[in-house]
Amino acid sequence: MLASSARGLECAALLSWGLRSLFSSRARWKGRLRYEWGTDSAALTRADVWRTMASEEIEHLIDRRMHLGRLYGRGNHWPELEAAAQELAAATRRIRSDCAGRPVIISPFHYVSEYANIYVVDALRAKLGLTELAVVSGSPREAYGHREDILIPGLRILHTYDENNRSGLGLRVMRALRQEGIAVLFSDVPPYMMQRYPMETVEVSLSERPARLHRGVFSIGSHVDAVLLCFHLTFSRGRFGYRLFPPIELARKDAPQHVADYIEEAYQRAYPNWLLADHPSRYGFAPCK
Repeated sequence: MLASSARGLECAALLSWGLRSLFSSRARWKGRLRYEWGTDSAALTRADVWRTMASEEIEHLIDRRMHLGRLYGRGNHWPELEAAAQELAAATRRIRSDCAGRPVIISPFHYVSEYANIYVVDALRAKLGLTELAVVSGSPREAYGHREDILIPGLRILHTYDENNRSGLGLRVMRALRQEGIAVLFSDVPPYMMQRYPMETVEVSLSERPARLHRGVFSIGSHVDAVLLCFHLTFSRGRFGYRLFPPIELARKDAPQHVADYIEEAYQRAYPNWLLADHPSRYGFAPCK
C-alpha cells in the first residue's frame, strides 16, 4: 500500500469494485444508482462510468494510503495537495489584508476523500504558521486514524457527534475564530446527514429547484462577521486537482445562495468525485413534518 502511486490506487480500486460487483448485488446496484443519479451532471460522461461507480472504493483506498503514510512516516507528500494548500494560504492572506480583523472560515466540499481534505487543511495550517487549527468534522472519532491527536497534532478536531458537547459546538467554533482568526467547517453538508438532531436550515435554489442547506456556517459566520473560502478537490487518472471559489461575506443576506451556487457548480463540474452522490434526496429536505 505504501509503495502504491495515486494511479496505482485508482486502478486497484476499479479492479476491486469490479470483482466485488460480480458477487455482491448490493455493491453492484449501489454503484449503478450512483451513476444514474448523476446523469444530469455535465461532468458525467460514458467515460466516467467505472470511475463513478467505484468512487467509494477509490475514497477508501486513498484514505487508507494517507493514513498509513502518516502512521509510518513514509511517502506522505502529495505535491498537488500541497499546491492546493499554497493557493488557499495565499487567498487567506489576501482576505486578511483586505478585511483586517475578520475571521476566515475554510470550507472544503465533500469530494474525493475526507482524509485528503484533512491533508490539505493541515498543510494550510503549516503554511500560515499556525500551531493549531480547529476543524469541525461530522466523522466518527478516530476516522482520521487511531489517536488522531497524535497523528495530526496540529489539528483540533471538533466532532459534531459528541453527545455531551454538541450544544457547545458553535461556541467552540466561534472561540477558535476569535482566537486564531481561522477555522475549518464543511458548508456543503446536506440536511439529511444531520437527521439525529433538530435541524436549522436555510432555503436556497439548487438546479432551479427549491432546496435547503444546513445553516450552521451562516449563523456562526454572521455572528463574527467571517469570510467563507470554499474549495473542492478532484481526482482523475491518478492525479489530484482542486478548485478554489471566490470568498463570500457570511453577514450578507445572499450568502446562502452564493454557497448553493458553488455547490451546484462543483456538482456540475466534478460529480464523479462527489462523496455524497449515493443519496437521492441530495438537498431536498422538509423542515417540518
